[in-house]
Amino acid sequence: MTALIQTAPNARMLRLVGEADAAAVIADLPADQRGLGAGFKGKPGQIVLLPDGGEASALLGIGSGKDAFVLGAAPLTLPEGDWQIEALPAAMDATLATTAWGLGSYSFTTYKPAPREAARLVAPEGADLEEARSIVRAVHLTRDLVNTPADRMGPEGLEAAFRALAETFGATVRVTRGDDLLAQNYPMIHAVGRAAGEAPRLLELEWGEADHPRVAIVGKGVCFDSGGLDIKAAQFMRLMKKDMGGAANAMGLARMIMAGKLPVRLHLLVPAVENAIGADAFRPGDILDSRKGLTVEIDNTDAEGRLVLGDALARATEEPCDLLLDFATLTGAARVALGPEVAPFYTDDDGVAEALAKCAGAVSDPVWRMPLWDGYESEMDGEISDLVNSAATPMAGSITAALFLRRFVGDARWVHFDIFAWNPKPRPGRPKGGDMHAARAVYQMLKERFQNKG
Repeated sequence: MTALIQTAPNARMLRLVGEADAAAVIADLPADQRGLGAGFKGKPGQIVLLPDGGEASALLGIGSGKDAFVLGAAPLTLPEGDWQIEALPAAMDATLATTAWGLGSYSFTTYKPAPREAARLVAPEGADLEEARSIVRAVHLTRDLVNTPADRMGPEGLEAAFRALAETFGATVRVTRGDDLLAQNYPMIHAVGRAAGEAPRLLELEWGEADHPRVAIVGKGVCFDSGGLDIKAAQFMRLMKKDMGGAANAMGLARMIMAGKLPVRLHLLVPAVENAIGADAFRPGDILDSRKGLTVEIDNTDAEGRLVLGDALARATEEPCDLLLDFATLTGAARVALGPEVAPFYTDDDGVAEALAKCAGAVSDPVWRMPLWDGYESEMDGEISDLVNSAATPMAGSITAALFLRRFVGDARWVHFDIFAWNPKPRPGRPKGGDMHAARAVYQMLKERFQNKG
């Protein structure tokens, strides 16, 4: 459910009030309502209900009036029913505001019913309601995938969700599973997942016209990460159901692309594995072959995501592509650098970086370019292999991980996102739990790059 509607004859009125205008708005209220507004300062997300006969109107604080995501605070705070906005500030995009409302309506209800229905929004004038609904459905899909625990969202569960996505849009699916990964030359995906009860697999989806520009998207699908033999401490393992957040984001992005009928030939790849501990687990010191032909010495089994991505990226670049993207919950170093709200990205293409930054600002999906610093390249060189999977130094961990991946992409136009895929605390339109990070910005960039060019 997106909580977004076209029209409602009896919708109640929601007035958006900035901090600069709050005092004057409260002073102008009828005397019997003025007391209800005591303490209302127009701060982002503040809500005051104002009785109006048998119904109620409301004030919503919007701070400076520039961030449309403040509307995401309303759906689960306002009373249930239909609402319409009195007027949007000139600085707010109507479609983004509508999208924010839909994203704020989310509850994860697979195992426990929502305590209430979300309030519905009549889309404001100028909003592209179908676009907003499409984006909201994609983000809700991503959140559901990340929030689902690993006993229900292992490699088999992720494959089922992947197939359901493909079926919705008439896409084709190819799955390479278990020992077939070795026969078809995906040795690193096999090595990482072979000790788990559910077989590792590479999931591939293809959609679109053969003569359209090819866009390849790779998502890290480590459905649970124990750390392997280099086992994680308990406090770091607790959230490892979200280690397939890259796959969830890639699938959400693919959903937006297909629903939006972008004129591209989409190739979505998800290596789906569990990094488990068992008699057949890969070990520190092992040397793995890779699809690219590079050998990789294992320094740490908890640096497994880059291994499965390496094989998938090599597969993605075997055909020419206009753009190659990967999403991965790859390093804790990325969180140390930018925290949970800003998604770092890496690319050698300045034009793509500039376009992505512009689109991220337009849709309130913050990203930040990080350097593929060549000076750290040697940190990933092996002594008895082409590469090691973890640098000896603890510094610049997100950068060295990106440099490892770059060895597998050749000269493709490539962007790597080291995302968190999780909100540790709720914010307007962004509830606590699994989330989509950077993919809305990418979708906006793809629309601007390819729409009207098919």
